[in-house]
Amino acid sequence: MPDQDQAELRLTAARLRQEHEDYDAAINAMIQVGCDALRIQRMKKKKLILKDKIIKIEDQIIPDIIA
Repeated sequence: MPDQDQAELRLTAARLRQEHEDYDAAINAMIQVGCDALRIQRMKKKKLILKDKIIKIEDQIIPDIIA
């Protein structure tokens, strides 16, 4: 994989990790305030989707090597 493509993937992964942390903070704030459970569940689902995207991108950066 070319270095430029790998750099773009790393940048995208970093952005998604930051967004994942932001969702985590928002969810914690919603729990503290006592927000609607359905809204919290929706936020958690979005956070999980982000985590899946991060894992897929990291797999592209570091491919599995079968030993």
